[in-house]
Amino acid sequence: MGDDGSVIPRLSNMKALLGIVAGAGASYGIYKLISGGSFKRNKKSVKESDSGAVRTSSQPSDTALKPGSLLAKVSGLDVVCPRPAHVASGDIIHQSPGNLEPQHLKMLLSCLQTSNNQSERCQILLTLGNAAAFTVNQNLIREFEGIHIIAGYLSDPVAEVRVQTLNALNNLCMNIQNQEQIKVYVPQVLELIEMSPVNSDLQLAALRLLTNLSVTDKHQHLLKESVTLLLSLLVVSSEALQVQALRVLVNLSSNPDIMDDIVQAQAPASVVLLFDTRTAPAVLLRLLTFAGNLKAWRPSDQVAHELRRKQDCLFRVMLDESSQLHSRLVQLLSHPDGEIQAQVARILT
Repeated sequence: MGDDGSVIPRLSNMKALLGIVAGAGASYGIYKLISGGSFKRNKKSVKESDSGAVRTSSQPSDTALKPGSLLAKVSGLDVVCPRPAHVASGDIIHQSPGNLEPQHLKMLLSCLQTSNNQSERCQILLTLGNAAAFTVNQNLIREFEGIHIIAGYLSDPVAEVRVQTLNALNNLCMNIQNQEQIKVYVPQVLELIEMSPVNSDLQLAALRLLTNLSVTDKHQHLLKESVTLLLSLLVVSSEALQVQALRVLVNLSSNPDIMDDIVQAQAPASVVLLFDTRTAPAVLLRLLTFAGNLKAWRPSDQVAHELRRKQDCLFRVMLDESSQLHSRLVQLLSHPDGEIQAQVARILT
């Protein structure tokens, strides 16, 4: 492209390169009590995916975008460029992160590895995350070993750097081939959820990544030990985090091959209290989908007997005859939301 001659000099000025990409992109005792310690590392029903790529960007007011430049391309913003005088004044040119060229991605990955400034690391990761919303860039970043470079910042001491790392990995995860490399970081992502403050951006970004990674059955077994953690989040977190945790639980519960592990997981008894008219509809609908997936599982008499002996397991809390779930579902038949009524009716019949 015509602007290539000015790219390398601009890269030496990190502030100019990164001015494009500022922007969005107490651990809880209940889970600790349920799990009794730190988190362990290690057919088709309704499934959830995180809708769309995570696209975040903003631009400092003192940074001018040069149309056609690398700065403009990775900003994630529409770049408005007045045409020459002989062209109608209303004509504009729109640039997109999708137009990034391979050498630009290489430069950004190199800058990420050499930066000692936390703000610059955040902005580089946000830039790469924006670029990773496009399939061609998802493939290029993988081919440049960029997934492992980016994932290395999951352990960065700065929380916002970790958030932008998770956002970038989330976009990269929408590529099936990339999931093969991203899956090895599942234990680290789960640990971030466990150790981060409740309702933090870190938890939300991590759950988004796990949602996309669990859409297919291929990697769901990696998350079967996370059910207690996810259930615990439901009873202590905000609506946004509840929805995201339930997206993962719905995906996992759609796989009969790991249902035995799911129903044995320890669960807070208060989960059942969420089946209530006061629960946000977005949460309640997904909670009902999760319950429907569980009730579609049919244990043998022997397995059911063994599960009844496991105190506080999900089977006892939601599926056993002693569970309060049935009576609470009956009450929801009068819910004002017709979709919720229909979900409840399907579960009860």
